[in-house]
Amino acid sequence: MKDIYQSADWKKEKHVPAIECFDRVKKAEAFEIKLSVGKEIAHPNTTEHHIDWIEVYFLAEGEKFACQIGRFEFAAHGASAQGPNTSTMFANPEVVCSFKTDKAGSITAGSYCNIHGLWQSSKAITVV
Repeated sequence: MKDIYQSADWKKEKHVPAIECFDRVKKAEAFEIKLSVGKEIAHPNTTEHHIDWIEVYFLAEGEKFACQIGRFEFAAHGASAQGPNTSTMFANPEVVCSFKTDKAGSITAGSYCNIHGLWQSSKAITVV
């Protein structure tokens, strides 16, 4: 899968999921993660060009496999029976979730654009 995910700086590329959370978290205490696509450069989010989903994983230091924290799907892309972009509902690919851990590691988020494919980003966290 690593060969089909694209990555870049989310501040310069509208498809990359931004991961916003503390760099240091307290052991076994839940903390929030905000995930979004198009934070600095807006993504179109139209019927023809949109983000279908964002998913987030955590890989603890010393572990071989990552654990999925969540997967979030966005279904409102302006489509209606009257045709493309005629609805007043457009999804904003942004979500907040939380989890807790006893170990430091890295959070990885992936997103899917219906035109430009799979994108990912990661953020390391330490546990105190």
